[in-house]
Amino acid sequence: MRKVFCIMGKSATGKDTVYHRLIADESLHLERIVPYTTRPMRIKEKDGDDYFFVTPERFREMLAQDRVIESRTYQTVQGPWTYFTADDGQIRVGGPGGQTAADHDSADEAGDFIMVGTLEVYEALCRRFGKENIVPLYIEASDEQRLERAMRRERKQNRPDYAEMCRRFLADNEDFSEEKLSRAGIVKRYDNTELDACVESIRGDILSEA
Repeated sequence: MRKVFCIMGKSATGKDTVYHRLIADESLHLERIVPYTTRPMRIKEKDGDDYFFVTPERFREMLAQDRVIESRTYQTVQGPWTYFTADDGQIRVGGPGGQTAADHDSADEAGDFIMVGTLEVYEALCRRFGKENIVPLYIEASDEQRLERAMRRERKQNRPDYAEMCRRFLADNEDFSEEKLSRAGIVKRYDNTELDACVESIRGDILSEA
């Protein structure tokens, strides 16, 4: 049965870089799941790549249609930004919102799915599609590394927003607290001090799930 690999971690742990490296590895046969957001698009981002960028009105429409699996709204210095995962046909695994038993024969020949999310995303996917179908990939990096990476990324923006960068950095301590990680059953951690080693470790675990 196909599985969903959910990459998680605090901001600037290198989640997106790891994600793109895994997607580029054709031997893994991974299919992307793209989340949605109402926040403005950043420099070099493309709609439908890391996110589908939609208006708040579009989010409310999808919510009314019961197509939102989970959502999180952050009160940023630029106003409220909503991030959400949609039941839009991208995720095809077992469970109430996934594929039917009749679909399994052909689906078993296909690759698995991968996405970048939060702890709330992971827990919502487990409830919707079954915990046995969702594999957590929790990435870590030191606070010093994260701050350096976040600063480099923010400098590249047309209008750097260091206040929002700091807000998000501090909020991550609560969002990914040890208590919440333990409650969600997140045990294994992947240290992203050295990118190649981190990616290779995750790659091995993905292959072992096949």
